[in-house]
Amino acid sequence: MSERTYLDAGPDRVYALDRAHVFHSWSAQGALEPVVVTKAAGSYVWDRDDQRLLDFTSQLVYTNLGHQHPRIVRAIQDQAARLCTVAPGYANAARSAAAHLIAAHTPGDLDRIFFTNGGADANEHAIRMARLHTGRHKVLSTYRSYHGGTQLAVNVTGDPRRWPNDNGSTGTVHFFGPYLYRSVFDAGTEEEERDRALAHLEQVILLEGPATIAAIILEPIPGTAGVLVPPPGYLAGVRELCDAHGIVLIADEVMAGFGRSGSWFAIERDDVVPDLLTFAKGVNSGYVPLGGVAINDAIYRTFTDRVYPGGLTYSGHPLACAAAVATIQVMESDHVVDHAAGLGENVLGPGLRRLAAEHDCIGEVRGTGVFWAVELVRDAATREPLVSADGAGAEVLAALLAAARRRGLLVLGNGNRVHLVPPLTTTADEARGGLRILDEALTEVEVGQTSAASGSAVSMP
Repeated sequence: MSERTYLDAGPDRVYALDRAHVFHSWSAQGALEPVVVTKAAGSYVWDRDDQRLLDFTSQLVYTNLGHQHPRIVRAIQDQAARLCTVAPGYANAARSAAAHLIAAHTPGDLDRIFFTNGGADANEHAIRMARLHTGRHKVLSTYRSYHGGTQLAVNVTGDPRRWPNDNGSTGTVHFFGPYLYRSVFDAGTEEEERDRALAHLEQVILLEGPATIAAIILEPIPGTAGVLVPPPGYLAGVRELCDAHGIVLIADEVMAGFGRSGSWFAIERDDVVPDLLTFAKGVNSGYVPLGGVAINDAIYRTFTDRVYPGGLTYSGHPLACAAAVATIQVMESDHVVDHAAGLGENVLGPGLRRLAAEHDCIGEVRGTGVFWAVELVRDAATREPLVSADGAGAEVLAALLAAARRRGLLVLGNGNRVHLVPPLTTTADEARGGLRILDEALTEVEVGQTSAASGSAVSMP
């Protein structure tokens, strides 16, 4: 079969080849029925039945400028014709321009960029830099976090996906971040949650031994864990603790960065400058894999005369960097970050809060910009999660996602939550349309569960 024939294969052939040969991530292979995507444009993808689906997932929260953006596609094509690839030791226009544009938007003196292939290896290298810079070994991170799937990154991760891989955790320590809706600090206000979370972190630092701690790594807004927007002042408090004890602060902006939170970087919400900032995903809308670490002057100077013991074959790949240049230029010229902030403030936030008032199964709505999560509960008074830790109730969430898809909407389900993370370029009308579909899907599932409540252990109110 010719190359062209393979690439032009119909959806049935695509599905058959996938199931015969592709090993999927984070999945039990035998139960998979992957959606075949045949094309995409803007805020939409099309499936094997040619159904158009409004993409409120941004795939894995990375197509920040939507699908097939013509300026990014053209930049990749032009770069491929000019210089398709080159080893990272050589300077080239695409990488130099990408580093310059990224540094133009990172806070403070984060002006040096080390390029990686994605977010997990960006976090691995940031931790390595912090350890070498401080001469210390321990790294602190929150339980409700996700920092990547590679060996160190998955052990720094706090969420349960760490557990099956938890055999490389030397030097990693976890603590509780703020989460007022399910506060472990018995807090009743954002201020109490902030202060008690900071007091808890300070105790962890003191009990672990400040002189042993190289870094605290945190997502300024934990994404996979539930879009947990921290109370005002929390990030500034973490910065103060790091300064007091000589600890490197690493901001993992892989998911929240490049406009998703309604600002270029989420850590700017508290006017905080980290020592290292990691990125990926939105830096080039995921069109070609790219990640990196933005480095402050103090850590950069550590390696001025000392060799940094790390690198990647594809660091700063020209095609990926050309996509980043185009992405950032579009974001600048089209005021994309301002649009994302307005979409959250005027459409997504108010619309989701209206749904919460109309559906008893919604316990809380959280988010900012185009970065939102809806927490689903069995009982609004007790806040009992719709999906329990042992997986009971997962079929109800699956039914909700299926009901949304039948109506033309893709949303992310995670635990007892639905995440709504459309492209930053989504129009107000598209966003309202997605919320209408979510409303209908919630109603369908609630009605179905109510009618089955007498014999069901997973009924919703």
